[in-house]
Formats: sequence, structure tokens, C-alpha cells
Amino acid sequence: MNPLLNLLEPYPFEKLAVLLANVTSSSLSPINLSIGEPKHPPAPFLLDAMRDSLHEVSRYPSTQGMPELRQAACQWTETRFQLPSGTLNPDRHLLPVNGTREALFSIAQAVVDPAPKNRSKPAILMPNPFYQIYEGAAIMAHAEPIYMNASASEGFLPDFGALPPALLDRVQLLYLCTPSNPTGAAFSLERLQTLLQLADRHDFVIASDECYSEIWYNSPPPGILQAAWRAGRKDFQRCVAFHSLSKRSNLPGARSGFVAGDPNILKKYQQLRTYTGCSTPPFIQRAAIAAWQDESHVEANRAIYRQKLADALEILSPVLPVVRAPDAGFYLWLQVPGGGERFAHRLYDRYNVTTLPGAYLSRSTGHATHPGATGNPGEGCLRVALVASVEENREAMQRIASCAKELQS
Repeated sequence: MNPLLNLLEPYPFEKLAVLLANVTSSSLSPINLSIGEPKHPPAPFLLDAMRDSLHEVSRYPSTQGMPELRQAACQWTETRFQLPSGTLNPDRHLLPVNGTREALFSIAQAVVDPAPKNRSKPAILMPNPFYQIYEGAAIMAHAEPIYMNASASEGFLPDFGALPPALLDRVQLLYLCTPSNPTGAAFSLERLQTLLQLADRHDFVIASDECYSEIWYNSPPPGILQAAWRAGRKDFQRCVAFHSLSKRSNLPGARSGFVAGDPNILKKYQQLRTYTGCSTPPFIQRAAIAAWQDESHVEANRAIYRQKLADALEILSPVLPVVRAPDAGFYLWLQVPGGGERFAHRLYDRYNVTTLPGAYLSRSTGHATHPGATGNPGEGCLRVALVASVEENREAMQRIASCAKELQS
């Protein structure tokens, strides 16, 4: 077996299962807010598009996907991120993928050179806390994962440029998550452009995970392609953006998304994907075309999340230090009494609400922005996914508030 597999940490939900294994939850109705799985029903017209295309399963889909899908995704990207019409060439700048998880993992296999000429071990940068796929991708690409703490004092935005130049020179890939899972913080255009300059200076690629970009509360967050275009990068050099229908259109089971950006990167990435057999089924592609061409169902979805966030802040603010609402996404990143594990355990035991300790989404690290800021930045935190119905969400927030009062007394 590949010895690198021994370096992979248990997935966060495996750790959660161990934490709660011997707990007999209360008689209250169960509410699961641990997994970022949307519970809102998909728009009926998307299911109709799937059903009406089932006959197309009689043929193999291509790795590159249907031209109509690439065109629809390009047009959506241009509109959403204020790019001139026709900026994205569907044959060069975009590739459909089976959800962002497998694409974010496999992009490292395409980008990273495990034996660079300078013989220094390659490194992959990622925020801390983070989506665990980044870490696994780095390890399996024979690279060293470098965790950059995203603390509350920094607005939950990691300052990658504060790392030593010698370390940055080893970096071949930077995983960016904007808006962030789990904190909900989003990078501004200016900060994205600063990262692009850093990538030029130290010769690495930026993989921007933007799958939460369409669940925003005040204004739509910018993306890496938008920043690149405004910086004069007409062919989006050094950057690729990842988008998904899982959160935007409540289609997590469809496993449908796309990666867009630098055509030189995508050309080689498509070659890799041709070998791995990651082609999207035709009936899923038909639904994806319909989804990227419609915004009304996305706006309706966003309105429900706004209501749930407002309810959460109203109920939790009097008892917990909810210092900021997320810019986007559907998570609360709460500083809780007793630490994340203890709180999650008590909340499940006494109130039958399942959440995720923040320490399961982060690592202890010496690579921090400021001296003294080392350690696990998720240790005292709890991730709460606002994925239940409006009614269940209010009930869950009231139970979380009650649990907080108990642990504070």
C-alpha cells in the first residue's frame, strides 16, 4: 500500500463519531447541523431536466463535457464576476467536474512537481481552519501542507504573504477558500490581487475554492477570476476557480461543478482527468445547464439562509460572543465555553443537536502570521451549519443558547 495513506488524518466526521459514540442523546427531536449538506429541496425544473434526459445514459459522456454546459457555465461566470461577454472561451477556459471535492483533490496531482529542480520539497499552502481535502491532496501529491492561521483578530483571513520568503519559494500551489468554510470570511478584490502578485513572485498556482460564493448576505463576494481580469491577466495566468451546484442549487447528490481559469493549467488537467474517468453523466449535465442559466431559484435559496442567519444571531448574540456574521456561506463559527469538543458533546447529550468541533477542521501549527499566534485556531470553536429548515434552525439555536448558559454557569 502507498505509505502516504498513513499520513492522512481521520475525516472530521469520523472524529465526531468517536466523540459521540457512547452518548445516549436526549429524547428531544434530533437536529443535525454538523454536515454542510443543504436540506432545501431542489427546484422542480432541475429534477425535470434530469428525468427528461435519462435516455442519454446509453452513451459515454466526454471528459470535456457537453458544449452547451461549458457555454452556460462560461456565461454565468462572466455575468456573476463582471467579465466582458466572450472573455471565457468554453473550449479553453472551463472544464466541468464531478463536484468540487474530487476536483480540488486532483488539481494537486496535475500541478505539483514532486521532484523540483531545486530539490526542495514542494509545499502547498492552505488556510487554517480548512476543508480537509486540501490537506489530503497535498500529502498524496508528495508535498508538505503549510497551514496559515486565520484568526479572529485578522478577520479570519490568512496573511499568506507574512510567511518567510524561503518557505514561499517552495510553494507550488495555494488553496484559497473564499468565502471560507468554516468562517464565512471572503477576500476582497484587493487582497485577491495581492495574492496574485505573491504567486508571480514565488511561482505558484492559486486554486480558489468558491463553492459558497452564491450564499451571501449583503453583497456578492468577488472571485479570483474577477481579480485576475481587473489586474490585466487576460488569460487568468496562475489561477483556477472552482464552483459547484451543491450549495448554490441544493444539488449535493448530483456532484456537478466546474473549474475555470488558466487554459494552460486546464489543458494538462483535462489530460489527467481523461485517465481517471471523471466524466459527468449526461442527465446531470442537462440539469446543470438549466441551473447555471437560472438565478431565480438561487435568489429564493439565499432568502431562506438570510432568515436563518437573522434568527441565529437574534437568539445566540445575548449568550455567545457572535462577533461577526459570515460574509457568505451557511456556517456559524462560534467561540463556545468549554471548548468545541466539550460543547459539541454536551449539546448532543442534553439537547440532541449535532455540530462539529472546530479543532477537527484545523491543525496546530508553527506557521502563523504573528509570533505567539501558534496552536490550533479551531480549539475553542464550534462549526454550526445552518442547513435545517427555518423552524428546526430556530429550535436548534435555542438549544445551543441553553447549552451555552449551562456551561457558563
